[in-house]
Amino acid sequence: MWEYTDKVTDLYKNPKNAGMIDDADAVGEAGSLTCGDMLKLYLKVDENGIITDAKFQTFGCGSAVASSSILTEMIIGMHIDEARKITNKDIVEELGGLPPAKMHCSVMGHEALEAAIADYYGETCVAEKKEKIVCQCFNVKQLKK
Repeated sequence: MWEYTDKVTDLYKNPKNAGMIDDADAVGEAGSLTCGDMLKLYLKVDENGIITDAKFQTFGCGSAVASSSILTEMIIGMHIDEARKITNKDIVEELGGLPPAKMHCSVMGHEALEAAIADYYGETCVAEKKEKIVCQCFNVKQLKK
């Protein structure tokens, strides 16, 4: 059985910033329901580029919920260009660690943030250009249409 930090357990049971922003300035998605984990991240950004609100909708395990929750807490109040520098390792460190089998949850948070920032700037997210791996655990790839 996996061992979780108290912070991961608390954020799973009491997630911060869960929900959606109807008039979001940016939206990013990562993961896949095929794998069992999916994240949609909403950002509200002011005229100075400061992220004033962030909300998430996550379908997945406790690690996915906790990673999404801590990510929103990390980026609120941050300039969007600074948020671009956040890595999945930063998310894991902020949580106090994740079991190795659950690291993909932090990667999903990072990828959703990248996608949201790309959406804000009207760019195509680099992760969207490549063949998309939808489950890091089992290397499941999205079928091309």
